[in-house]
Amino acid sequence: MEARLDLHANPLAGKLFKHFNAAGKVITESALPAATQELVKIRASQINGCGFCTDMHTKDALAAGETQTRLNMVAAWREATVFSDAERAALELAEEGTRIADAAGGVPDEVWANAAKHYDEDQLAALVALIALINAYNRANVLVRQPAGDYVPGMFG
Repeated sequence: MEARLDLHANPLAGKLFKHFNAAGKVITESALPAATQELVKIRASQINGCGFCTDMHTKDALAAGETQTRLNMVAAWREATVFSDAERAALELAEEGTRIADAAGGVPDEVWANAAKHYDEDQLAALVALIALINAYNRANVLVRQPAGDYVPGMFG
């Protein structure tokens, strides 16, 4: 499989993704736990069918010390016993925020309230930004059919 457009070589895409990456750095440096960040990125990427991001974030999570068992269970997090209540709240918010078009009223108040029980305002801001950003990355990669499977942790800096 070959990408329809090389987002890594296109100058305009390069400028755009430089800003995406800067936003990602702000989120990475936030107080939102790193493990939660990776779990959210993986779950949104699974929902969106983004193989490139699913590959990247599962490999990054493993490299950072995440367990294979937890990564195997992300798609079935509701039935899994390996996630904390806070992680489950973040995964639920990520799902609802990713599937926003499926719910006429957007993200339900109960989902937001559950996340707000576990995260302070700065962490919630990081979580909202993270969900929006990973969805943007997913959509770009799915649109161009970015091939997946060759990612190596750290290859982008």
